[in-house]
Formats: sequence, structure tokens, C-alpha cells
Amino acid sequence: MQKSFLIIGAGPAGLTAAHELLKYNKKPIVLEQCQHVGGISRTEIYKGYRFDIGGHRFYTKNQEINKLWHDMLGPAFGTVKRLSRIYYNQHYFHYPLKLGNTLKNLGFVESARILISYLLVKLWPCHEETTFEHWVINRFGHRLYDTFFKVYTEKVWGIPCDQIQAEWAAQRIKGLSFKSVIMNALGNGTQNAHTLIDEFHYPILGPGMMWEAFQTQIQQAGGQVQLGTRAKRIRHEAHRIKHVIAHNGTETIELPVEQLISTLPISELIKQLDPAPPFEVLQAAHGLKYRAFVLVGLILDKADIFPDNWIYIHEPSVKVGRIQNFKNWSADMVADPNKTSLGMEYFCDEGDEIWTQSDEKLIALAMQEVCQLGFICTDKIEAGYVIRQPKAYPVYDAQYQKHLQIIQDFLTPFDNLQTIGRNGMHRYNNMDHSMLMGLLAARNIMGEKNDLWRENTDQAYYEDMEK
Repeated sequence: MQKSFLIIGAGPAGLTAAHELLKYNKKPIVLEQCQHVGGISRTEIYKGYRFDIGGHRFYTKNQEINKLWHDMLGPAFGTVKRLSRIYYNQHYFHYPLKLGNTLKNLGFVESARILISYLLVKLWPCHEETTFEHWVINRFGHRLYDTFFKVYTEKVWGIPCDQIQAEWAAQRIKGLSFKSVIMNALGNGTQNAHTLIDEFHYPILGPGMMWEAFQTQIQQAGGQVQLGTRAKRIRHEAHRIKHVIAHNGTETIELPVEQLISTLPISELIKQLDPAPPFEVLQAAHGLKYRAFVLVGLILDKADIFPDNWIYIHEPSVKVGRIQNFKNWSADMVADPNKTSLGMEYFCDEGDEIWTQSDEKLIALAMQEVCQLGFICTDKIEAGYVIRQPKAYPVYDAQYQKHLQIIQDFLTPFDNLQTIGRNGMHRYNNMDHSMLMGLLAARNIMGEKNDLWRENTDQAYYEDMEK
């Protein structure tokens, strides 16, 4: 039987790797357990309304990735003006901050306290900058941290900010400082900070449109994308992957492997290896944690709700963390221009109260909270739709680096295995960086020597509080 160039996972990283391999006349097989391509960047449809699983902006300064996006979709790759605000203490703050709006909402006295808090931390900084809390306070002061970072961040991660590693902040908020926020608020910002992007691209039918275009091109060029096919066991010998055993619902298939690129959560990859890795490696895999995500889509009988693309909810009295207004991403996301669809985003752990609630209770919760926040009355809500996304975010807790290093050390000697993507590397990256990893992994197969673990993530551009 002919050996396969096999890719597990049809998200941005896996599809990009497959697309690149075809340039070298390699015919990859992509296995995807879901019935949609795109992973967390897919688009789901309910009653003709399109739901983006989190809101995925297409923004990069990597010209190769940018060209690939435009070549793939052409005029269907639209440009969107960004408008997002923070809901805090019954007020809406523009994000990025604007001076007049911020002063009006906070008041002169509180604004002065924020400035004094910032000046004090410049004189007496936190000397141990190991946690998210330390990192943010050193750059913004205690008071701004409490106002605009703490509540939302703890909603996202479900753990206190002093248990989140500083590396997450350095990666996701890099380039943002008190000075850059003030300069931007005054209208003098350069937009160089990764968090202050005011325009982005977006497929007119949602992000899934991009990955469906990749799927089509891969299949037309002789590659395969097998949906509904879940990898279950990965056989190896002498530091080489030999076979992948997968199920596609009714059938078990065994695929001999020439090269394997995996976007599986790296903890799952370890658990699927046969023979099993040493005990300490399995322990490390069990130690890696992930945050899950529930989106409750609401269809509203009202043409306009709010002008933002999305709103961050820094309000502890509700469980929702962020609200997407998909119509403001693209008018084609809604089936009826006289109606609106919202995405109520709830961050959770698999198995917790939010994750295990019935769809009916989650829809009722979202309806109650959207009304509590003052957006619309319940009699204008026509329907709800629930999407659960496991392992949405790799968690940067105090132990993750130690666990990840053990796993990396074990996998490095395998000469025909590469792990890529957000969960494949347990790295909270965005689409452009995942795609870059896919390109480089494919080129490694063709003889390049890219160390994917050492690639500079500055080639991709991130945003705090972002999917």
C-alpha cells in the first residue's frame, strides 16, 4: 500500500500545509473529524444565518499569507472597519480608548487616579514579572488593570490573573503600553501596536468561506479532505510514524504514513501514540489544560442593535464575555436585512455548569442577559442556536511550560512527524501564524530545516482579548 503524506485536522494550519504540498506534486490526505473544514475558524449556518465561532479577523503583516488570502477569495475578501467597545459599569468605552469618551465615562477624578496609579508603578514596579497580573500592572498601573483587564480576562480563563503566566500577556498584548493607549486616545496613535488595528479583511460569507475555498482547490489538485474521519491511534516504531488508524463512522481505516503533520491538541496526540509514551510524558499530556467556548446565536427581529462588530463585556453581573454582531462583520451573514444575529460568547471548561447545560437553558440565559444589558427585549428574539467548541484556548498556567517541554523533548526525535496549529503547539496564536506554520511544515518535508518551535511569532500580529 502506498504511504501517505497525511495531515490530521482541516483547520487553517492543516489546510495550508496541504495546499503547499500540492505545489511540490505531493498528494496529501487530510483527515477531519467534523463535517466542516476550518476548525474553530469555521462558519456554521442556522436558518440561513451564518455564525462565526468567535469572530475571526483576517489581519497580518506577513505578505505571503496576505497574498494567499486575496488569491483564494478575490473580491469576496472584503474590508471591514473595526468598531469595538468595552461595556463596563453601565458605560460603553471605545476600544481602542478615546480620550473624550473615556474621561466622560470615568470622570475626571477616576481618570486622575488611573494616571497617579500608573506613575506610582513606574516608581515602584513589580519586580517579579511572572504573571499576567504583574505584566499588566507594570505597564498600566493597578487601577487601569482593575478597570479594563481583570474581570474580562478572568471570564475568559476561569482562573485568577495571578495564575496566568506573563508569557500570554507578552504574546497577546505585545507593543501596547500606557503611552500608546494615551497617544491613540489623543488621535496621535501610529497603529503599530498589535492591539490597535482599526481595519481588517473578512470573507463576505464568514471565515469558513476561506477554508472551503482551500478544500476545493486541494481536492481539484488531487489531494483529499476526508470529513467525518477521526484519527484514533498512531502507530510508531524507532522514532518514525508508521500508520494512522482512523474511524469514519462505519469503517475503520489504516493509512501507512510517509510524513505526518498533526494539528491535534498535542495532549491528544500523545495519548493516541501506540506504543504509549513513558509515564512522565503521559502525565505531562494530562497536565496541559484547555479552555472551552460556547456560542449562543440569537436571531433578533430588529434591523439594528448596536453599531459595533463586537462588544467586550466587563460586567461581573452577567456570564457572557463578549457579544458579536455578525451583520456588522458582513451584511451577507444575515438571511434577512431587517433582522440581526448576535453571538453571545461564554467561556467555560468542558464539563462545567455552562458546558453541560441544555441548549434550551443556554438560550434562555443568553436571552435574559442580552435584555439585562439593555440591547433588546425578549419579545424581539425569534430563535437561538448553540455551538460548543472544546479546546478553544490552550491555557498558560503555572505548569504548562514544564509539561510542554517534556512533550517536545519526547517528540523531537521523530523524523517524520510535525505538530502545528494553535492546539498542535499549545500556543495561543492567530490564523496567520497557524498558516505560516503550515507553510513551513510542508517545506520541511521538501528539505527545509525550519524549527517550528523557535519561529518568531512576531511574524503574526495579535490582539488582546481576541479569538
